[in-house]
Amino acid sequence: VNSNKMLHSGSRLTGASNRSANRSCIPSNAQHLRPVRGAQQQQQARQAPLVAMATAVKELPTQPIEGQKTGTSGLRKKTNVFMGPNYLANWVQSLFNALGAEIKGKTLCLGGDGRYFGKEASQIIIKLAAGNGFSKVVVGQNAIMATPAMSALIRRKKHYGGIIMSASHNPGGPEGDFGIKFNYTSGEPAPESITDKIYGETQKVSTLKMADMPDVDLNKIGSSKFGDFELEVIDPVEDYMAQLKEVFDFEALKKFVARKDFKMIFDAMHAVTGPYATRILVQELGAPASTVKDGVSSPDFNGGHPDPNLTYAKELVDIMWGANAPTFGAASDGDGDRNMILGNGFFVTPSDSVAMIAANASCIPYFKGGLKGVARSMPTSAALDRVAKGLNLPYFETPTGWKFFCNLMDAGKCSICGEESFGTGGDHIREKDGLFAVLAWLSILAAKNANVPEGGKVVGVKDVALEHWNKFGRNFFSRYDYEEVATDAANKVMAQVADVISKSPKGTKMGDFTLDFADNFEYVDPIDGSKASKQGLRFVFTDGSRIIFRLSGTGSSGATIRMYIEQYSNDPAKYEEDAQKALAPIIKLALELSQLPQLTGRDKPTVIT
Repeated sequence: VNSNKMLHSGSRLTGASNRSANRSCIPSNAQHLRPVRGAQQQQQARQAPLVAMATAVKELPTQPIEGQKTGTSGLRKKTNVFMGPNYLANWVQSLFNALGAEIKGKTLCLGGDGRYFGKEASQIIIKLAAGNGFSKVVVGQNAIMATPAMSALIRRKKHYGGIIMSASHNPGGPEGDFGIKFNYTSGEPAPESITDKIYGETQKVSTLKMADMPDVDLNKIGSSKFGDFELEVIDPVEDYMAQLKEVFDFEALKKFVARKDFKMIFDAMHAVTGPYATRILVQELGAPASTVKDGVSSPDFNGGHPDPNLTYAKELVDIMWGANAPTFGAASDGDGDRNMILGNGFFVTPSDSVAMIAANASCIPYFKGGLKGVARSMPTSAALDRVAKGLNLPYFETPTGWKFFCNLMDAGKCSICGEESFGTGGDHIREKDGLFAVLAWLSILAAKNANVPEGGKVVGVKDVALEHWNKFGRNFFSRYDYEEVATDAANKVMAQVADVISKSPKGTKMGDFTLDFADNFEYVDPIDGSKASKQGLRFVFTDGSRIIFRLSGTGSSGATIRMYIEQYSNDPAKYEEDAQKALAPIIKLALELSQLPQLTGRDKPTVIT
């Protein structure tokens, strides 16, 4: 494409754009973005002047690409798919088309988890943002920005919104996954009203509006001007850390971390939280540098799977179950929004973790005035409900997806929320927040040990859990993940479960359990009245036990079947029993009624939580 031929008469190029007037706006990795010509798009690409901007804009023809439906967690595909001609550009242009005129003159934030293709993708997104009317893009240094940090940045600086380049806990690299999502003006994941529009635009997108500007140096902090468009590269940790300092007592945490009888370890899994944990835990709180394990971010997460669970964080698990284990262990995922909490030889389920944080919220300065309410996703155990009842708090059961919590938080009805998928958060931002959970647990441990002299018996994670169970009882919980199941087989499993539900009225005997009700979960949002249907097939028994089946939409290929099992006990003699042993009868029932092994050919799950 010749830039000179694309100029309208009377248009002009200024500043940096003038120096690139004879260059195409196509980035150096040109295979990611090139004109795609259809039957009605044989004319040469032309340049259109952008109102109130001196930077020239080129309109490049393109065609819709199938399969760009945006879900709860944005759009995730294999990396090589995103690297295909116009794949990324089409989605970003469709996003800007969906947002419409309101983006003109606004500031867009940009960053990601550092995975492969992120830097190249940033250059494309910046050019499209400038070409579509944003006056400024704020990008994290080296295109880095953890998901919770993005939410904090948008909220603190009152920016318009942000694009996050991440596939969360999915593997990265050339053979791994890439993803992209949009967070809106409150720092929250885009609501369905926007994601539905994005998908509609992807089905008809015909033109890419690209600013004619050179690639920018994302390594150097500072601002650059390109005509009337500004690009600012910022420290990706600064605003996020400032937000956390408004939530937690860093001085108290620093004093606790300095105890000679306390040791902790944080596994960053070679993902985005490495630099965040180093700044916060080591430089701010004074923990030894060795506290942060695998803290150097890698485009392919050092060949690992950055999912903080007992399977993929096995090295951390081995340390916490080994000799001379630390008092406290934690991990976070690819983009920093998930967490796993461990004690010396002890695992806290995410369902229990959010319940225990809520029960001990007075240990955190931000919540000293009391909680407004709490919320959990439907598959998450009811442990949080028991805390809410005990504290006389409103509580909500929502579909899976952080956006449902955001509506509650924006309405002042929820302070702490969580999902069984290792997501925990508060209303300080509008995303789940891995390091928030870590600092919350550190705050609880610091408070519990305030009167324990150094050298005395340190109150550990297991002690906190046992104290909690003795007060509220224990909700035994487990999740079985069957990953990359053939789509047809996964659908057969769900059809089988739905068939059992249709034939199982209240009072039906199922093994040792009596059915209270079975359904496909529906949710009517108490704030805006919107309805979410078909959110999970569930069996709820008269003793509160539950069996739930869902298909997950967070993978890039195949289907993931998730089976959730829960059973409540108020018998102290059973509180320390292994969850798999305690749940064995109801797990057997779930596998029998679903016929999952027979229909999928899987004799065991990929991951057990």
